[in-house]
Amino acid sequence: MMPSPRPVSPGPEPQSPGEPQTTVQGGQRTSSVDARNTPREGARKLGLGTWKRAFSWASQHPRAASGGPGLRRHSSLFRSFRRSPEEGPAASQPQEPSGAVDGAGPQPSAGPRPEVLESQTEGKSVADLITERQLVAAFEQLQQLEAQLVAEKDSHTYEQDPTAFARRAMDVCLHYDALAAEIRAIVRETLGPEGVDADALAQAARVVQAEAEAHPASPADGDFLRTPRHWRQLWEDAVRQSAQERVQGTGLEGTGDAVGPEGVQGLAQLLAQLGSSVRGDLQKVRREVQPAYPESLPVWEAYLRAFHGAVAQRLQGLARRARGCEQLYLLLDWAANVYGSPDFLGTPDLALPAEPLPPLLTPEVWARLESDYTSFLELVAEHVKAAGAISAGLEVTTLRICARALGLFVPRLERAFLESEAVSEPQLGAYINTCEELRTSLLARFPGALGELEPTLQATTRTFQKHLLRSVQRKMQPLFRVLCTKSWLTHDALCPLMDKAVAFAHHLKHVAPPLAQETLQEVHRFVVREYLVQALRPRERFRGAERVNGAQKMTLDAQAIGSTFQGLGSEASWLDQAIPCVAEILGETYKDDICRHLEALIRGYPDIRRKHILAILALRRLGRSRNQSLLQHAQNLLRTAGSTRGHVLFEEIEVSTSTDVLVTCI
Repeated sequence: MMPSPRPVSPGPEPQSPGEPQTTVQGGQRTSSVDARNTPREGARKLGLGTWKRAFSWASQHPRAASGGPGLRRHSSLFRSFRRSPEEGPAASQPQEPSGAVDGAGPQPSAGPRPEVLESQTEGKSVADLITERQLVAAFEQLQQLEAQLVAEKDSHTYEQDPTAFARRAMDVCLHYDALAAEIRAIVRETLGPEGVDADALAQAARVVQAEAEAHPASPADGDFLRTPRHWRQLWEDAVRQSAQERVQGTGLEGTGDAVGPEGVQGLAQLLAQLGSSVRGDLQKVRREVQPAYPESLPVWEAYLRAFHGAVAQRLQGLARRARGCEQLYLLLDWAANVYGSPDFLGTPDLALPAEPLPPLLTPEVWARLESDYTSFLELVAEHVKAAGAISAGLEVTTLRICARALGLFVPRLERAFLESEAVSEPQLGAYINTCEELRTSLLARFPGALGELEPTLQATTRTFQKHLLRSVQRKMQPLFRVLCTKSWLTHDALCPLMDKAVAFAHHLKHVAPPLAQETLQEVHRFVVREYLVQALRPRERFRGAERVNGAQKMTLDAQAIGSTFQGLGSEASWLDQAIPCVAEILGETYKDDICRHLEALIRGYPDIRRKHILAILALRRLGRSRNQSLLQHAQNLLRTAGSTRGHVLFEEIEVSTSTDVLVTCI
């Protein structure tokens, strides 16, 4: 449900002495100029500037300079600006402009009747149109008033009463200012909890473009009415302000940016919350906000740069208050590996702009953080060096103290990270790299003294690797359910699985090579294993032509799986024949050749068990006598089968020895 239109105050309305000021009563919502401090301040600045420009023309005429009757008649206009800063300008009053809209005050007889202007917009004033967020109609009416006023000035209509021109010009300009304030308000509301008002955004964009076309350049005669108002820049400033408010408002309740020596876990949660908030806002911009705007406005680029600048400012504020080695590491790691990841926005349709974004942290700030982080490490090195200068034994003792401290820190870091909201595939890869680098570099430099660290670092690396595998397995598991069903025979159900594998392999490019290859092979094995689970425990049974077609489809799927993982760099080629062997048993039309296929399956995968052979033969339905012969032959082969050479596949596949299987095969 879109938010209802908000009233907008067009600016000060001249009133006669003693006339009461009009106010908003009851439950009526205040205008965007009243309710938002920043737009009101902007409108006040623009209004005062307009006042000066208007009377710069009027002051050149004798009647205006001498304070004639025309000037005294409009003394209420001056009084509207004699307000204290606390009271605010008269622009905060929801009134209509004088003369130009409602006909109040003296007007030159040569001017058009105000009733004509009202009839062109169904009797609604500019203030009413802005209040109802009919921005295009309000801008069109203001253009008419502006053109009329310029024409009257050029025809010397106001020669005898220059302050009347100034008064009407003031009204027009202040309504322009109110319209600008409403554009700012609409943009700032866009990412709020009330949802996206697509119509308001579209109208704001049309008005921004229309203003640029109506006022392309400053007029040669210096006429301030036709001076460009630069609403395109105003829109971009509003986008930046909106992003700034969203980013600065993200944080743990009661903590803000106060990261102290004890706030490592709080900083980690704050950074995770910041990343989640920015990601969600930018996804909303792409999916809901951008479609509401015309293509001529670079909405995505503007918001992306605005959020990038806001995040950079927030992160540099955190960097100034970071204390301790752990906090410095969290900030550097988040900037480099989380926000700096190409997958930070979480979906491939969120493309980055053609021009590169500036660094998240300035080179000076980044260098200072690295220097501070290095200083903490050099404190440890200084202790070791000083101990070594005394004796070799003391140096070894100091190193072992450091090793024990690091051995306690690594599991604590592991638990804190896995319990936080920051767990993601890029982050897990970064922590795997860190543990592996610590293990190899420290043990190479201090092989004797730091050997006790190796089991701790290896265990933490394995834990992170398991979480990385579980992450991709959770995403892929539901996609196996559609395999080996009758709808699978006519649809490419394997493609989503391969897409997940390719996306996951992209993360592994940033992981240390030995561990990346090992992890990729595990994903390869998982895909083949789960495919066989569906084949050996099908939800639907195939007979006749369906069984033959299913075997052919399995062969094609096996080729697709093998070629995909080979292209990704997997060296687990031993997995490639598992699915084809099962497919050949199911699809073989010459029953005597089934024994040969069964032999190839057992030779290639010696971890296969009797229960798996039973499940495969139950799918084929060859008859009791032939099944008994094949089963006996398979049992003889299994007794003489070689070792698995560390290749485990069928051993992890659970199949049930149901009554159907027993009756068919025994």
